[in-house]
Amino acid sequence: MTQLNTARTHSLNFAALGRSEPTFDLQHETISLEVKNLNLYYDNNKQALHNINMFIPKRRVTAYIGPSGCGKSTLLRCFNRMNDLVDDVKITGEILLDGENIYHQAVNVADLRRRIGMVFQKPNPFPKTIYENVAYGLRLQGINARRLLDDVVEKSLKGAALWDEVKDRLHENALGLSGGQQQRLVIARAIAIEPEVLLLDEPASALDPISTLKIEELINELKSDYTIIIVTHNMQQAARVSDYTAFMYLGELIEFGNTTTLFTNPAQKQTEDYITGRYG
Repeated sequence: MTQLNTARTHSLNFAALGRSEPTFDLQHETISLEVKNLNLYYDNNKQALHNINMFIPKRRVTAYIGPSGCGKSTLLRCFNRMNDLVDDVKITGEILLDGENIYHQAVNVADLRRRIGMVFQKPNPFPKTIYENVAYGLRLQGINARRLLDDVVEKSLKGAALWDEVKDRLHENALGLSGGQQQRLVIARAIAIEPEVLLLDEPASALDPISTLKIEELINELKSDYTIIIVTHNMQQAARVSDYTAFMYLGELIEFGNTTTLFTNPAQKQTEDYITGRYG
């Protein structure tokens, strides 16, 4: 018990991070996604995810933390079926979006990926103009009305906190933007088609501290309109941006709950060992 209490004195200082005491409770949340008995196998039945069960609250930020190879990104890619693109992957269990299993054979995967957008670790703007990057998803849906596209491009760039920086450069190549600007452009492209959920796979890991701060501020603004799930190796970042945190280890969900509670008073010894630097 002494060791436990000593360890907790080294947990994150939430006051210094600008965070208050816990304000969210899973029991009172509206559920966006539900994961039920999810298992993932690859490469001749090697198991990467083990019986994952959890809820993703609507219009909150949920962070996945854990050491490299623990299954965070693999689980994240299950939510919009990106693992379907990997050979020899088998998934059992269910993920429910609005009560419907996204792995049901009748599900239109293209429509699912419109509803659940994704932003990757490395910014991946298309080699097109800034304007056409944001308009791309709408054009794929057959929307080409100039006035509508103009409105959506402006709204999306404002939503991604990028409009003021690029409004006079909309027809320049997006590859000329800085890394942080490119990542915000990718977020603008994702929200242009009005998804319900945004998946962020280490969205700031390749960025400088100033660009990282802008991404974190943006995440805090976006959660009023979107359910956000973020994978991060940075525990301070998880503490700053998320309302709920899930700790994963060796493909298992070890603990999931209110972020402040998980970091300051973890229920599981494995969680405590990880956040206090004993392993991982």
